[in-house]
Amino acid sequence: MKKDNRSHILIRYGVIIVFILLLSARIVMKLCDTTVIDADKWNQRANELLSQTKIIIPGRGNILASDGSVLATNLNFYTARLDYRAEKFNEKLFRDTIDDLAACMAEQFPVRSPEEWKKHLLKPLEKVKEKRPRAYKLMSGLSHHDMETMRTFPFFSIKNRNRNGLTFEKYMRRFNPYGDMARRSIGGVGETTESKEIHGISGLEKALDSLLYGKIGYSKMINLTKKITDWTDVPAIPGCDIVTTIDINMQDIVESELNNVLDSCGADWGVAVLMDVRNGDIKAISNLERNPRGAGYIEARNRAVMGYEPGSVVKTLSMMIAVEDGLVPDLNEVLPTGNGWAYAGGRPITDSHYTGAIRVGEVLEQSSNIGMARIITRKYNDNPGAFYSRVKELGFLEPMNTGIAGEVPPRFDSIPNDRGGRIALSRMSYGYATEIPPLYTLAIYNAIANDGVFVRPRLVKEIKGTVDSILPVSYMGNGRACSQRTAGILRRMLTDVVWGEHGTGRFLRNNTVRIAGKTGTCYMIENGAYNQSKKRLAFCGFFPADNPKYSCVVLTCHPTRNFFGAATTSGQVLRNIALKLYSRGMLDNSSDYRGASPSTISPTFYASAYGRKAYDAVKTDFALPSHKAMQAPRKTAEGSVPDVKGYSLREAIVALETAGYNVDYSGAGYVRSMSPGAGSRPPRGSRIRLVLGD
Repeated sequence: MKKDNRSHILIRYGVIIVFILLLSARIVMKLCDTTVIDADKWNQRANELLSQTKIIIPGRGNILASDGSVLATNLNFYTARLDYRAEKFNEKLFRDTIDDLAACMAEQFPVRSPEEWKKHLLKPLEKVKEKRPRAYKLMSGLSHHDMETMRTFPFFSIKNRNRNGLTFEKYMRRFNPYGDMARRSIGGVGETTESKEIHGISGLEKALDSLLYGKIGYSKMINLTKKITDWTDVPAIPGCDIVTTIDINMQDIVESELNNVLDSCGADWGVAVLMDVRNGDIKAISNLERNPRGAGYIEARNRAVMGYEPGSVVKTLSMMIAVEDGLVPDLNEVLPTGNGWAYAGGRPITDSHYTGAIRVGEVLEQSSNIGMARIITRKYNDNPGAFYSRVKELGFLEPMNTGIAGEVPPRFDSIPNDRGGRIALSRMSYGYATEIPPLYTLAIYNAIANDGVFVRPRLVKEIKGTVDSILPVSYMGNGRACSQRTAGILRRMLTDVVWGEHGTGRFLRNNTVRIAGKTGTCYMIENGAYNQSKKRLAFCGFFPADNPKYSCVVLTCHPTRNFFGAATTSGQVLRNIALKLYSRGMLDNSSDYRGASPSTISPTFYASAYGRKAYDAVKTDFALPSHKAMQAPRKTAEGSVPDVKGYSLREAIVALETAGYNVDYSGAGYVRSMSPGAGSRPPRGSRIRLVLGD
């Protein structure tokens, strides 16, 4: 018996030894095949691998506000997925904890209710195990904090990934912390069709792409002692950070006030630009248009740098040239106007209101087309082309190079010296037969506010990279649009537009911030002809009038209700911006929400050419906000409903949606009451009801 067992054991050992010998022989044969017979082939493949060069994409630079706040940056985001076929997926525990898990998901991510999350999470379990998804998408666009929070939820808190199936895919995305604020000016990024690399496609992202993108690096595979590994041959150089001139607080004010007025008058679109008089820094720029897919207004094309017939706001440029060149030595000279003036045999030039005659000093105040045309043609009648040359001599036709993509210079066509040229000359003098971007119009008004110094508007003031570079203030033309004396005369004329007895901007008078500027109205061209039922309404000016600190241009397109004049639409935006800046102590004043602010002083309204009925409607329904509306909101505990009383609707929506709540509202104006109240703790995703009023 023992002998039989010994024989069986020896046979087994023999089989094992034979198997080992055969395996060893196979290994030796394969080794010879690899190192001797096919050595050249494997050496060639190794050389190909080692000779490959990979591109290292550099980190894209940030776009910053003037105070260093981040306007655009690269952030890591995550997509959460669930592997229902994970090796040790604990289905029983998953089903037992599904209610708690769905409740946690709904609280953190209120895009679904607890019932909807439960249904979404259980849906893959309806299939047989072999057909369940390996990467079922739960949420995308998660922050690192969201990811870590999700890992603390019931079932997902299991440490072993094979048991809970939870995985996260990491990706990088361009992120704008302030949402749509100045979005069109900041711009966006996207893949190129040629290389699939991420480059700027609009705004500053496009205009400054070569700086923001950086320089690509290269890596290759090298053979180390134990393995072949990736080795950086030429390191990538990250893109530069771009410091803009944008002031976050001013940008918020400009966007809110533009949105409020556009909503009140039902306009198609609007643009507003706020600029520092001294250095041309664009402190805020907003482009809004009617949302084609819903209510309200959204960020639109950057119309601040697109050409439009400017209307009467360009009369200021014509008058500046006339005063500077001595065409009007006596401001008390009386110009005949009458019912119209048929200059050079063309269609008679008319004014919106009849006066038999007008003083030179009142041409801007009353916005007289006839008066302006008579002044300009007295010098350029025999040589219309010389007016184009004079405008060009100012530097007004130069590219501004602000850094805003899509910028175009004004179109002042060279005028022929014939009858047609004379007619074009007369039209150009008061804002037709030419195309001027609002930013160029603003630059002229800014020069007048700045004692004639013609600074170039800019959106970029510093480049931070391997070597920081602060960009100096630059100038248009020879640095002067006019003399200091001429600038002083024009400032008085523009002040009279608002404060004069017959000024077209009398609606903008207030007892807090003295405003100077010019209204402008231009009919829109459709199918090759002017449509007199559709207007673009402009106001360009500066404030405070006696010591200008900021200049501003606003353009409103085709209002359909409540307000239909340049002063009551675009001018109202500028006035509200000025008052809001004052109320926040941003005009070198010490006023604040709690002290003697502009809201404590009742504004003065004046009846104008729009008629008594329009005046009464404005005074009763669209008065400035009261002190209560302007007061500082009280602070609330973290995680509770923020206090938005006194906010505009736009400001309130931003604050509440940032806190994770949805918004319903009724009325117009500023937030008067809210339900649930400030400081309460309803679940994230709840609806907050706002009641608005003036």
